Amino acid sequence: MSDRYAVIGNPVAHSKSPLIHAEFARATGQDIHYGRIEAPLNAFAQSVELFHAAGGKGLNVTLPFKQQAFALCGEASERARVAKAANTLVLDRSYCDNTDGVGLVRDITLNLGQDLKGKRLLLLGAGGAAQSVVGALLEAGAAQLTIANRTVPKALELAARFPGASGCGYDALSGESFDVVINGTSAGLVDAAPPLPKGLLNDSILAYEMVYGRETPFLAVARKAGARTCDGLGMLVEQAAESFFLWRGVRPATRPVLAKLRGS
Repeated sequence: MSDRYAVIGNPVAHSKSPLIHAEFARATGQDIHYGRIEAPLNAFAQSVELFHAAGGKGLNVTLPFKQQAFALCGEASERARVAKAANTLVLDRSYCDNTDGVGLVRDITLNLGQDLKGKRLLLLGAGGAAQSVVGALLEAGAAQLTIANRTVPKALELAARFPGASGCGYDALSGESFDVVINGTSAGLVDAAPPLPKGLLNDSILAYEMVYGRETPFLAVARKAGARTCDGLGMLVEQAAESFFLWRGVRPATRPVLAKLRGS
């Protein structure tokens, strides 16, 4: 019988994780079945328990349950502790990890060829998506990491947790310049763009959207400004590969899967 894994979230029907992990399993010869679980908003823990009781080995966790997933586990990786959120559960060990940050960094550095060492980075947003990647961006050697958010105290609070990061509001970005701008806000999900000062997005930067599968207003504005742009599909594949490695002890190749998802 195949070992069972799944992605759990609400909503989750759109998730590409089953396809990604099926490709990983085929390429590495692993016998797994990977499905989707749409958990009721008030019953995340119960849904995890039911899956585990039925023989489930591991879960990927997506919105809005990542913080609940972290609180649910008896043991957490340093990455999960820093983020205070988890996207990967190893159920037999009651262990959790957060692979979002390493997924983002690997996509930017390996797939896009953008070195982050010594670069000036701007991270937009201070919610769950942003806090999951701050540690990894700093570990990648950024010379400057600025966290900007509509609610300034949230940006300052998040930055205070990470030596080397600074926080501010969008107005404070006027006249500043960056090498990479990463949109970690939920604005793209509601068809809005962060209110960035004119000229911040230009033809000398990489503009990275953590949302995937849609042309967000952030990407549209960045592309119009001449910036190099990319969505978060590669991040999704790279973080999935890290989860697969945690579960199976085998690290799958990611580029063939990413190419297949992008249709090339």
